[in-house]
Parts: sequence; C-alpha cells; structure tokens
Amino acid sequence: MKKQRRFLTRVLSAIVLAATIAVQVLPVGNASAAQITNRSLTLQAGATDGGSKPGGVVKHLFSFTLPGGSNVGSIKFLYCTTASGACTMPTGLVTTSATLGNETGATGFSIVNATNGAPYLTRSAASVGTNQAVTYRLDTITNPTTTNYTFFVRIASYASTDTTGAVTDSGTVTASTATQILLDGRMPESINFCTGGTITTTGGVPDCATATSGAVSFNQLFSPTDTATATSQMAASTNAGFGYAITVNGPTLTSGANTITAMAASTAGVRGTSQFGMNLKANTAATSTTPVGTEVAPAANATNYKGQATAGYNAVDTFKFGTGDTVANSANGGAGATDAQIFTASYIVNVPGSQPAGTYTTTLTYICTPTF
Repeated sequence: MKKQRRFLTRVLSAIVLAATIAVQVLPVGNASAAQITNRSLTLQAGATDGGSKPGGVVKHLFSFTLPGGSNVGSIKFLYCTTASGACTMPTGLVTTSATLGNETGATGFSIVNATNGAPYLTRSAASVGTNQAVTYRLDTITNPTTTNYTFFVRIASYASTDTTGAVTDSGTVTASTATQILLDGRMPESINFCTGGTITTTGGVPDCATATSGAVSFNQLFSPTDTATATSQMAASTNAGFGYAITVNGPTLTSGANTITAMAASTAGVRGTSQFGMNLKANTAATSTTPVGTEVAPAANATNYKGQATAGYNAVDTFKFGTGDTVANSANGGAGATDAQIFTASYIVNVPGSQPAGTYTTTLTYICTPTF
C-alpha cells in the first residue's frame, strides 16, 4: 500500500512538473505596431535655401495616415542613414533648431528638439480616428551636407507623451539631397533699334528682321491743291536706366538748287505753300485727301512701354522738321528702360504752283542714343 502511495505521489509530481514546464514555454503576447501608410517626406524651401540643398536650412513636410483607433501622445522622427537596423544619423543633419511650422489631422502638438536627429512631437494623449491623414511640417532643419545623398526618417507614434513605452504605429520615409543646378546668364547693356519702310511684329513683339527697304515714295505727285504724304517706321527698345532719345538728321527735300521749305515750327499744313514736315501721330483727313500715320504701338503706359513722340512731333495734324531734332524718347512716366515699340513717321509736302519741276529727294538718318 505504501508502495502504491509513493508511486501515485511520483506520478502526480511528474504531472505538476510537466504542467509547469508547459506554462513556461507558452509564448507571451507582444503588441505589434501597425503600419503607417501613405507616407511621404517633402523637402521644401526655407527662407533662402532650396528644399533639397545639401546643408540647406529648409522645411521637412511629413504626410502620412495613422491607422487610428488608439491614443497618440507623441510622434518621433528618427533620422537615419538606413531604413532599418542600427540608426546612424546622417552627416551634417541638424534638427535641434527645428520648429513645428504646420500640422493638420491630429493636432495640438508642440515639438521637442533636444536630441539631434530625433525630434518628436508631444501633446496630451488623445485618440486618433481610423485612417487619420495627418501632416506635420518641421521648419528650420539643416539638411545632411552630403550631395545627392539618400537618408531615411523612421516615424513612430506612442501613447506616451515622451516617446517612451511601446510603439503604437510606425513607418519609414526617405528623401535625398541634390546638387543644385546653377544657371548663369548675362543680359548686357542693350539697344535694339531699326528703321524701314515698314516693320511688323513676330509673336506680338516688334521684329527688326521684318524691316523693309528705307526707299519711300510719296503717295502722289506734288501739287498746290493737295498735300502729298508718305510714311516710314522705326522700332526701339532698351534696358538703359535713363532710356533713349531718337533724333532725325538730314536736309529738307531738294532737287538740284531747288528746295522745299522745312517747317521750322510745329504748325498745320497749308496747301499752296512750300512745306516739308513730319510728326509721329495718327493724322486726320484734314492733312490730306486721306489720313496718314498711326500712333506708337504698343501705346506708352509709363511702365514697360515708355516710348513717346516729343514736343513738336506729338500733335495730330501739326508738323515740323529740323535736322538734329529729338522726335521721340522713352520718357513716358519718367526716363527709363522700355520694351520694343513701333513709331510711324508721317511726312507731308505742300508746294506752291510756282515750285520748279524736278525730282525732290532727301536722305534722313534716325539716331537712337541710350543713356545707361
């Protein structure tokens, strides 16, 4: 009987021991962090530096979706040279000056930046809705200094307010610095000026390549009963700080020893008298049988179009001619640089009945002088 009790005691002891061992080898339940989705890191320009500039002081915009359904009291941004494993901070990275520039989605955070390469956001723990899209912009971060260098930021959320304890959700983003492309070009001091019978535009811009011959004929034979007219054109632009001035240079119309009188003062044409003059206006039919001339185009606006006819040559139906006179300048709204405009010079001739017969000609030279 005693032997049976000893046997039963041994059996029961073995059963208890086996049960104890079974309990010890059962796996302990571990909380597994959920995956943060829709993750991205955008390097945005800072006050003076481009977003991906190596060593640039810029903004890091994080966008991602938290799975939600749990409290979030802090979110860590751990900067590493690799996506996983031991974390080595990228060379030259500085996050200790980081500030929280913007937040959306789950808000109410402030930033803790005491540890370089591992800033985190903190708030009183609060629940996050399911699949909550969030953005956080960390400003005044100094990028890694290595050029064309890929780095990683491991994002982790915690229920605690100081990133201690178990990770709630996690995910990794990546970004890269990039060599800045430095483009260099020079705009020299310039004056673009041309004359011709006509000048047209290309793409809406006066184009000197379209200038036609400067050989211009009057519209009719000279007569004491009607005014003969002709036109030529010129285009001008400059980046000169004090703009340009255009002068007309040359003699009046001449045929051998005979001339047609230049109009010394700005006045209306009078048929039956000896007159040669010009202006830069759109004149009416009062000048001749048909109107002559057009206004400067595009019209002066005192900003980027400053070309205008000058006194003596800027009144409709009045004409003047004096060699060396300034007929136009870029002083509308104050002397200065101007985009290209086309001027139309309108010429008139009146003659008395006694005007000697002949072919009357003149060669006019327009000079555009910029002042830088």
